[in-house]
Parts: sequence; C-alpha cells; structure tokens
Amino acid sequence: MEKKKLDLNSIIGFGLIFIIMVWIMYNNQPTKAEIAAEKAKKEQVEKAKQSTATEVKVAEVAVVPTDSVQVAKLQSTLGSFAYSATLPSAKADFTVLENNLVKLTIANKGGYITEATLKNFKQFSKNSGKLVQLVKDNNANLNIALQTKDNHVLNTKDMFFEPTLVKVGTNQVLSMKLKAGENQFLEYKYVLKADDYMLDFDVRSQGLASVLNTSKPADLEWSLKGYRNEKSVSYENTLTDLVYEYEGGKDSCLGHSNKEESVNEVTYVAYKQHFFTSILLSKTPFKTSKLESQNLVKDAKVDTVFTKNFKATMPLAFNNGEVDYKMNWYYGPADYKLLNAYDRNLDEIISFGWGIFGWINKCIFVQLFGFLGSFLSLGIAIIVFTVIIKLAMSPITYKSFLSQAKMKVLRPEINELNEKFGKDPMKKQQETMKLYNKAGVNPMAGCIPALIQMPFMFASFRYFPSAIELRQQGFLWADDLSSYDSIFKLPFTIPLYGDHVSLFPILASIAIFFYTKMTMGDQQMAAPQQDGMPDMGKIMKMMVYISPVMMLIFFNNYGSGLSLYNFISNLITLGIMLVIKNYIVDPVKIHAQIQENKLKEPKKPSKFQQKMQQAMEQAEAQKALKKK
Repeated sequence: MEKKKLDLNSIIGFGLIFIIMVWIMYNNQPTKAEIAAEKAKKEQVEKAKQSTATEVKVAEVAVVPTDSVQVAKLQSTLGSFAYSATLPSAKADFTVLENNLVKLTIANKGGYITEATLKNFKQFSKNSGKLVQLVKDNNANLNIALQTKDNHVLNTKDMFFEPTLVKVGTNQVLSMKLKAGENQFLEYKYVLKADDYMLDFDVRSQGLASVLNTSKPADLEWSLKGYRNEKSVSYENTLTDLVYEYEGGKDSCLGHSNKEESVNEVTYVAYKQHFFTSILLSKTPFKTSKLESQNLVKDAKVDTVFTKNFKATMPLAFNNGEVDYKMNWYYGPADYKLLNAYDRNLDEIISFGWGIFGWINKCIFVQLFGFLGSFLSLGIAIIVFTVIIKLAMSPITYKSFLSQAKMKVLRPEINELNEKFGKDPMKKQQETMKLYNKAGVNPMAGCIPALIQMPFMFASFRYFPSAIELRQQGFLWADDLSSYDSIFKLPFTIPLYGDHVSLFPILASIAIFFYTKMTMGDQQMAAPQQDGMPDMGKIMKMMVYISPVMMLIFFNNYGSGLSLYNFISNLITLGIMLVIKNYIVDPVKIHAQIQENKLKEPKKPSKFQQKMQQAMEQAEAQKALKKK
C-alpha cells in the first residue's frame, strides 16, 4: 500500500480552515456586558436556591422539630404543650372569617384576632380609600396565663394553635386548639354569623386537669391600642373611653385620664373609640377584673396615630379542673340602635348622659332624628329636627317671656319700695313679696320654664357628638357633620382654639350674641337690684359677650352638626321671642291685668311664698331680740 504524503496544497487548505474557525470563534465570543449579565443571572439563581433551602430548613425546624434534642428543649420550656409545637400548624399562618360587614384574621400563634376590618366604614374621610381597622399591626393582644403543675407560667400568645374551619349553615365555625396531647387541649371557638358584627367566642379546656394547676384561676388579658379613625385626633380622644358592665347590669367607665380600677362581677368590657367599639362579653361574670386606660394623646400635633391604650385582666375560674366560658366578641360601629338590638345593655356604651339627659336622647332625639334622617339629607334633618324641638318648646318660651314682662311692669312700684324701705332690707323684702302676691305675679315663673329647657340643651351636647349617622355626611361647606367644618387653615395654632377656622361656630356665636343681648336686657329690666346681692346688671352685660366667645372657642374643634344645631336653635328662639314680644305680649294689657288683680282678694300664698314669709318673720324676730 502506498503511503500518503502531505503536499503543499493540503497544508495550505488546513491552514485556511484553521484561520476561518478562529475567525468564527472570535466573532461569536460574548461581549463583556453579556458575560457580566450571565454571571449575575447565575449568581441570582444560586442565591435563590440557597435561600429556598434555608427557608425550608428553618420551616422544618420551626414547624416539625423531629430532632430529639429540639423536642427535649421544647418540653423543658413548654412542658406538655410542646406537643403543639410538633404539629404542622405550628407556623406563622392565618385563618380568615368574613361576612358582608366585617373581616377577621386569626393567627395560629396565640389563636387570637390579629386583624379586624370593618368593610363599610372608611378611615378619616369617605374618599380616603382606607377601611377602618380596629385591629392591625399588633395593636391588640389576647393572652391566657396558664400555670402548670410544676409552677411554670405559659402564655398562650406565644404558642401555636391548630385551626379547623367548618361551615354550619350560614355560620363560619373556627376551632383553634392549643394541644398538650391528642385529646388534651385549650380551645378558642369562633362562630361568625352572616351579616352580624358580633361573633360567639367560647374558651374551654379538655383533659388539662393533670397538666395545669387548677387551684386558682387563669388570668385572661386583653389589650388594645386604639388607632385614630377620625379627622381630629383630639376630639376623637375626648370621646374614647373604656366602658364596662358589672354586678348584674350596672355600667360605668374609666373616663378620659390615665386610670386603673378593680371591679367585681364584670360581664362586658368595651374599648370605645368614638364611633367604633371593640367589646368582649361573657355570660359568666368575671369575679374580679383589673381595668386600665392610658391616654396616648399628649400633643395633638405629634400624637396623631393612637388615642388610648386599654388593658383588661380577667380571671377564668376552673370548674372540676376545666375552663368553660361562653363569650362574645363585637367589632363594629358604636351605633345606639344596633347595640340596643342585642339586648345585652350595650346601648350604655353610647355616651348619651345620665338621668334625664340620657332619657331625652334615647326616647326623643334618637327616635325623631332617626325618622327625619330616613328620608332627608342629614344637614336638612338637623334643621327640621331643631325647628320641631324649638316649636315644641315655644309655649315654655312664651311663659318665660310673659313672666319677664309682668316683672317689668311692676318694676316702678318695686323701685318705690326700695326707696321707702331702703334702710330696712327685711321689711322691703316682705313688702315686695306682698306686692307680688297682690298683683298675682310669681317671681319664679320666669326661671321654671328656663330650667325645663336646660335638659334639652345639655342632651344635645351629648347626642350630636355620638350620632354615627353624621359621620362623613356633608352639608353645604362642611364635608363631615361629625367633625369640624374648616373654611380656613391657620399658619399657626391658637391655644384652646386650634389651627383652623370653622364657620358654623361663628354663625352660632353671632346668633347667641343677639339672643343673649335680648334676653339679658329684658331680665335686667325686670329684675330689681337687691341689697347685699351682686350687681346682676353688670354680670348680664358681661354674659352678653362671654357666651359667644366661649361658643366660638370651644366649638371650633367640635362636630359641625352640633354647631349647626346651636346656630339654628338660637336663631329660631330669637325669632320666636321677637314674635312674642311684638305681636303677642301687650305690656298695656298686662299692666291693666295687674291693676285688676290688685283690686281682687289676694290669693293664698304658695307654699314657697309661705316658707319665704316665715323665714323673713323669723329673721325679723331675731333681729328685734338682738336690739333688746
């Protein structure tokens, strides 16, 4: 066989092929940017793999500790409840209960509500885009301190519950079990009904008599740091309070300052935040409860997130070694009609005032304003409501003005008595009372009608700030009748007044100025100066200016609905009095009637006049004895 040799042409051909391949490789080589991008991509993928591996490893350790050392460590700290930490549910997971009104999120860790969102209410303003959340971002806590047989104290908020969610009809039922064994557990049972803010909440234990020290109660601790939900944090804070029911139906509150109280037989605790409230109710009264409230608004310019910090510590008594309490949660609006419908005395959470003030608000204001608000815009409803109230009071206003007119007619004769018996005050007083009796005039007749109207005025100061119907409802320039109606923002803050100018308080101040000027002038003309008494004329003149200034200052930060009511109220009263003065009450006829009364046989003095007469006679007798 002939041996092949490489000739010159072959060598040249191989050389050309090599050069072409080098050229191709050079042109297909990635640029520096492409190399850097590819390197970054590889590093990112590698990091993701490592991160995933780390998370899985941590989760495996946290959720299902199978290592005997870890299990032993858990048992040393959690005792029998270490069992709960070995279950798949021992992780940072959540269960949601939701209906058309409220959305509740319950955490595996602690088994309590970590979010409570009201789906039909906006925070701050109706265009804020934020829903009211009574519970969020760890502002609330629920914990039961469990004392074990070996004197360890375990906190349920630090341990994992096992959730089981089922649906029974339209009800959502969530069972959260903190397990010490397969059939040993502490259970929180939540039942949320359709279209209801209130849910059932049962706390019970099973098989824990051998695990826990049941010789003394376990303390249930519920705390909440109230978020601000309204435009004015200072105004909202004044209407935020801890309210509770105790001893079979009594109710009370802690007030607005920092306070602690120990209360017996508590059946509900409510953390009221102006227009919203969080309530824990129990069918079995808590024997002795410690209630705490802390004011968090020291400076309204700085402290703008929270209003008050609430805390309640309540004992859960063991019965035959187990706990079994039937309770309820309520997260929703502080609406009088809604709370009253539960028939659990929850309407007392609304601060309508005590005694007759509360009665007027509940029986008259709530019913009448609710009716008007059902078919009128709420601004118009306030005006119509005020007109009806003032017209109903007009006969009383007439009686008061008539009494002042009679006193004004008698003033010249009273002045004569003052001159005649100026050196003998007792004799002057006796003769003045005789004149009143002879003329058929009761000097107290003008005061009684005014006193009758006072409860309605004070009731309005309680009603309008508590009327949730006004929240975020606009009227004219006011965008929210439950808050101030600012028309101008000041570049500075005036003490007691604020950093804005509200228009309705200005209008109300103007109306009250003219009303006070008219009524004070008539009273000054009617009431003679008494010896030894302060000069009422000067005091009344001062009140003409003090009342409007007080209205202007203090109502600048109040709800515009209340200022609108006061403006219309004083305006109507002013109009009624002008009509009575100019068209109804005739001073000439009154004078003639008084003169006619003088000719008649004097009426038997009233009991009040008799007592006054007796007191003056006794004083006169003592004076005569001293002279002897």
